[in-house]
Amino acid sequence: MLTLSAKSETLVNDFNDLSIKNDIYDSHKSLIINEIDDGADCENCPSQCPGFKAHEWRKTCQACKCPRENHEIYHEQLQNVKERLGFKIDSKTSQIDAKKLGYTWTPPGILTSSKIQRYFDLLPQEKVPKIGSTGEKYRDKQLSCQLPRQDLTINYCKHVDAENRASYDDFISARNELALDVGFVRDASTSGKCSTCTEVINQGEMCVNAPKLSDELNFHPRCFKCESCDELLVDLTYCVHEGKLYCERHYAENLKPRCHSCDELIFSGEYTKAMSKDWHSGHFCCWNCDESLTGQRYVLRDEHPYCIKCYESVFANTCEECSTLIGIDSKDLSYKDKHWHEACFLCNMCRVSLVDKQFGSKTDKIYCGNCYDSQFASRCDGCGEVFRAGTKKMEYKTRQWHEKCFCCNVCKTPIGTKSFIPREQDIYCAGCYEDKFATRCIKCKKVITTGGVTYKNDPFHRECFVCTHCETPLAGQRFTSRDEKPYCADCFGDLFAKRCTSCTKPITGIGGTKFISFEDRHWHNDCFTCGSCKTSLVGRGFITDEEDDIICPDCAKAKLMAS
Repeated sequence: MLTLSAKSETLVNDFNDLSIKNDIYDSHKSLIINEIDDGADCENCPSQCPGFKAHEWRKTCQACKCPRENHEIYHEQLQNVKERLGFKIDSKTSQIDAKKLGYTWTPPGILTSSKIQRYFDLLPQEKVPKIGSTGEKYRDKQLSCQLPRQDLTINYCKHVDAENRASYDDFISARNELALDVGFVRDASTSGKCSTCTEVINQGEMCVNAPKLSDELNFHPRCFKCESCDELLVDLTYCVHEGKLYCERHYAENLKPRCHSCDELIFSGEYTKAMSKDWHSGHFCCWNCDESLTGQRYVLRDEHPYCIKCYESVFANTCEECSTLIGIDSKDLSYKDKHWHEACFLCNMCRVSLVDKQFGSKTDKIYCGNCYDSQFASRCDGCGEVFRAGTKKMEYKTRQWHEKCFCCNVCKTPIGTKSFIPREQDIYCAGCYEDKFATRCIKCKKVITTGGVTYKNDPFHRECFVCTHCETPLAGQRFTSRDEKPYCADCFGDLFAKRCTSCTKPITGIGGTKFISFEDRHWHNDCFTCGSCKTSLVGRGFITDEEDDIICPDCAKAKLMAS
């Protein structure tokens, strides 16, 4: 677990020939960086965390254990970034009062409010540091993250030992001299390409320059980002490393290991590497009890290390059988919300091991297949046999079958997941049900599926119910019958009806037609008139003459007088 850092000597070797002025070398020692974090609201769990309370040495909150940077840390006053870095104010430092313009910061190199507004219009709006906006909170967070105060001054370091103070000072001074700087905004003197996105920056277009990288290279304001975290470089503060731009945090991590717990750079030659992270030797500890894990066994949970004792007390399950904890050295077998040691996973009746075997559960107890079947298994309505543990069961209403027994009562074909039709206590496939029970047309013998017609208790398809003589469809039409057979009105009249002696047309009687009969002759009501004067004789007396015509009494008398 303990290793020597190959990084720890790198920076010193690089700077052996560097002459550093005493005022730059010592400037960091007098820095005061006023970050207010005590009681800050947690962004992850605001309803649970009463406010940030710093852990003794971790970069976390004692109350909720969320990282410090996930709390709403803010700065006591509007601060020029060069003051945070311990740099002297020079001619490139913005002299504009940002607060008067409604911002917490304005970019150096711009002298007019209109240009400042133009610059901020080129940034994502949620990252513009307008007072009282999300952009202000974003800037505060990035100042704390990209420019951690423990990287800027020894005053905020708790874990740099006395023998490593000189290494810390050398690192700070060399970084400030060679790599750390603040960019500034200018108008491009010539057309060129952005060093990040390679898109064109036209002559006169607003851009950002990083003097310690190159006076010739320019960046779009939105592209002036850290190579590692891809965040906008806060207040245009950057470090140069191998020809690329970094925020100070990630620049430092390219040269020095950083403790994952306390967030300080490690200047000691001896430290711990675990979980693909670096730790001060005394900081690789249990997440719960803070006991050192160096050289000890530990368990990872949610990316945090736990000692065996804490892991088992916090996370281990209790065995359902023996009521003791299932430690990390034991296999934890679970079913639903219950857990067992491997050796305790037994049938509740015969005590045989159920590991890698089928089992059944009843009233929170587990049983081997045989015991479960003998005690609790239901039986198939088809074959009467029990359902063995793990057997697939087909259910319909209150009845149940083995999969192979769930079949048509006629053809015995397994139904499975296909549609079926129940009738009384039996089930049928669609084909067999249709053959056995469906209504069939009395004429064509085929199944009537929709819209049939019933005549004298016999079913017909609508298209099959036709006139016996002319086969005209009778569904919905007037018809009559003869010898139990249906006929349309026309055919019935032509074939069977009496005929009017006067007009010779059939007297059908459909619709209640009235007619007159005399001897073997018949008339429609309207046709029963005097043969001479055509007066209706319905309800009146009449006489037949020698021609056998019927005439009214008056015409008969006139005819007699005439003769």
